[in-house]
Amino acid sequence: MTLTREKTLSEPASKARLRLWLRLLRVTREVEGELREKLRRDHATTLPRFDVMAALSRNPEGLKMSELSGVLRVSNGNVTGIIERLVEEGHVLRAVVDGDRRAFSVRLTEAGRAEFARQAAEHEAWIDAALSAISPEDAGEITRRLGALTKREG
Repeated sequence: MTLTREKTLSEPASKARLRLWLRLLRVTREVEGELREKLRRDHATTLPRFDVMAALSRNPEGLKMSELSGVLRVSNGNVTGIIERLVEEGHVLRAVVDGDRRAFSVRLTEAGRAEFARQAAEHEAWIDAALSAISPEDAGEITRRLGALTKREG
């Protein structure tokens, strides 16, 4: 048995779980940093913009700004600037919500759907490469186990 394995077996469970959390955090930060750089370099975009387009892609009928903020778990103020730029670029269409002139609904345009599809394909390839040391079977098992910790599977 290796020293690391012996140490894990003899220490409190809380220490093993703390180490797991720190490793998950480190891996997340490293992969996220790579994604941010590749999106900036290859698509002249940002991860928050990618996330907005992904949310709108999953909701082709569109979302009210408040719904979009809720889906992304950020404030309306954080989303407003991103939407403004996406509208200027022709990737998002903004419309007044019927019955509430103060509320806006946003959805991807055809150009926005095409651009997001292009970015999403590369994003998937980048993630696949970043996590290539993990077999598809292990990835499924890790996903299942981590899903048990969350309120909703994703």
